Amino acid sequence: MKDASHLYTVDFARSFLTFRVDTTKKPPRTASHQPPYSLNNARIQLECRCQITERRTGNVETFVLGASCKTERVGVDRDIWLQPNADFAPIFSQTRFMHLKTYVRAGVDVELYPPGSGRQSDRQSGNIEDAFDRVSVNVTEAAGRVLPAARDIVEAALANQRLVARTEFASDRYTVVLEHPVKTINANERDWIYQTDTGPVLFPDLEYEPDELLERLELAYAAFNCPTWTEFIVRIPTPASDDVEVQHYSRAVRVEAKNQIISLD
Repeated sequence: MKDASHLYTVDFARSFLTFRVDTTKKPPRTASHQPPYSLNNARIQLECRCQITERRTGNVETFVLGASCKTERVGVDRDIWLQPNADFAPIFSQTRFMHLKTYVRAGVDVELYPPGSGRQSDRQSGNIEDAFDRVSVNVTEAAGRVLPAARDIVEAALANQRLVARTEFASDRYTVVLEHPVKTINANERDWIYQTDTGPVLFPDLEYEPDELLERLELAYAAFNCPTWTEFIVRIPTPASDDVEVQHYSRAVRVEAKNQIISLD
């Protein structure tokens, strides 16, 4: 294999976010049920890191996406799963959070605990200090080899090397760097063709002000087979019938980008 430059990137297998809820210190702000215990630390592996730089100021906003799980009661002896149940995906910046919940249909909200606290939408956001006792984002970085050509990528994939994708794209105002583990990749050692198909990742809407970027993030899957563009399939409310919408990956977006695949082995 050819020599390749080295680059530090996220070692996603060793990178986590942990949010701590202690109801003896502050009331729950994100719970839709009475927590069985007063303390819980939820450790969640990272799926994606999204760094958005405002070109004029050089200010960088970093957002991380945690792995999806299900809404649950922790530590009970039965009836773990909340009803209605939801997929739960957490997103954190340095100071704010957004919890995405996917129910059987788009737009479902549930009552917050304790009763009388209001309703929880399927896109709940807020300040970290208001909702949690503590949040830690532990990103482990590792040196990797940038794989320079399709043949290198195919050989690395078929050798079961740990791969990370790095995609950079821009608008007039912002530059975006997405990093995520390559969990699914197609590889063809006859014609030296590869194609990623992996996610979820964070997909930003770059039409908004810096303090609005978090709430405008969407989940997406990313696919590319060359260094110069990426196609995303974005999760949005999608009609399932005349009067029902569901959250579905249905909006295709193509961006001109700089793609790299990095081997951590």
